[in-house]
Amino acid sequence: MELLKNIWEAIVSLLPGSGEAVADAAAEGAAEGADATQPSTWGETFRTVIYAVLIALGVRTVAYEPFNIPSESMLPTLLVGDYLFVSKLAYGYSKHSLPFSPPLFSGRIFESPVERGDVAVFKLPTDNSTDYIKRIIGVPGDNIQMRQGILYLNGQPVKRVRVKDFVHKRPGGNRHAIPTYRETLPNGVTYRTLDYGFTEADNTRVFEVPDGYYFAMGDNRDNSVDSRFRNGVGMVPAQNLVGRADVLFFSTNGESAWWEIWKWPWTLRFSRFFSGIE
Repeated sequence: MELLKNIWEAIVSLLPGSGEAVADAAAEGAAEGADATQPSTWGETFRTVIYAVLIALGVRTVAYEPFNIPSESMLPTLLVGDYLFVSKLAYGYSKHSLPFSPPLFSGRIFESPVERGDVAVFKLPTDNSTDYIKRIIGVPGDNIQMRQGILYLNGQPVKRVRVKDFVHKRPGGNRHAIPTYRETLPNGVTYRTLDYGFTEADNTRVFEVPDGYYFAMGDNRDNSVDSRFRNGVGMVPAQNLVGRADVLFFSTNGESAWWEIWKWPWTLRFSRFFSGIE
């Protein structure tokens, strides 16, 4: 119990604004007659910090890892400046579940099925190091095609209905409305997609998803480099999956620096804090 207490205090001490509380706790200990020497105190602190770091690495490796969204390819589902937790538990583990992807084993262990409609993080197949986030549209055995901007799954058009436009704020404050549709996959997963108009990606050949691979697309269909582009992403190997995006825990529009606390109330998207991912 004493070890757990020390680890908790070390973690709290690393959080912003927690130094005063830790100092108060230390003062109380001294007032109660604690007689530990200075060297042993520093030794205890060092060991506790090491334990805390190891625990944090363990959680990131086997449970949840935080990621942030740097691009607009998943609009309107995910916005630039969103921070989310990705579940490593969802799909099992591969070498890419570990920091720096060490080649300790091949394939996946404790593998679980990937569902159509999942928002997944994976390593870009062309370099096996860059993190990408897209929606899984096709699973092994599926045929995928785009015709006139409509998604076809195994020869059948995916249900799509027009909904309220997504209002996008551009740098500089300009806003414009983008036509938005709600797609519903055969398994019931539903989400919104954007359609700027006709692009080359609106009409494709038929893609056959081979065993051990997945077909991923961005919700911002006309502004997403994904499995439709062989030289961009192509088919995603099962081994490259890092995890499933489960929950948003923080979001900022990026219009203030981290130290400009007085601007935070106007730059933080509080409505997106701790929300599920559609």
